[in-house]
Amino acid sequence: MARRSVAVRPDPATTRDWREFGPLELTPILEAALEVFHQNGFHGATVRDIARRVGQTVPSLYYHHENKEGVFTALLELGTGEVAWRVRAAAGAAPERPDLQFVNVVEAIVLHMAHRPTLAALDGELRHLSPVNRRRYAARRKEVENVLRDIVETGTRQGIFTPKDPVETARALLGMCQSISRWYQPDGALDPDRLARRYVDIALMTVGLARRPGKRAPRRKPH
Repeated sequence: MARRSVAVRPDPATTRDWREFGPLELTPILEAALEVFHQNGFHGATVRDIARRVGQTVPSLYYHHENKEGVFTALLELGTGEVAWRVRAAAGAAPERPDLQFVNVVEAIVLHMAHRPTLAALDGELRHLSPVNRRRYAARRKEVENVLRDIVETGTRQGIFTPKDPVETARALLGMCQSISRWYQPDGALDPDRLARRYVDIALMTVGLARRPGKRAPRRKPH
């Protein structure tokens, strides 16, 4: 029975800061596969090309991954796992402050999209996944959406945010951030930090805050 190699996942217990991004750690197979998928898309990528780039035979690659979809799924799991722990850490850095949690989480998502654009761009190829793998991936993505949704809902209940529909607002903001991978160029005019600041400002206006929150929590408006 074929064995599957696993992408090296960042460990939140040993990573110093959710804002820090080191080199992406991949097995040689996944590193080659990421290049092939990025250049040719899922449909145009071949296991033979991946194996050739990593200096292996096709049968030896199948020893680690069941098929092309297995390689692709491993990359998706790496990406979703990384952004999920960063979002959880960002929210956990500001307990009891939904306004600061909101800023942190939006920043964490944007930084991930900007620092890992090639990995994040694989999201556009989800239609090629089998139903089982698509559901599993959707569940991992839902973790990030749930964190942002809960923050927006909590901030709205406390009178900090003012969206009419907190759930749809959170979903729209997440979609806005995820679209970055479709156009962002690492060598362009905006570095990841500047991009994150701009998107945080847009996100704050979307939930009804005209400026970034300070250290003291805003008072709830009287009704």
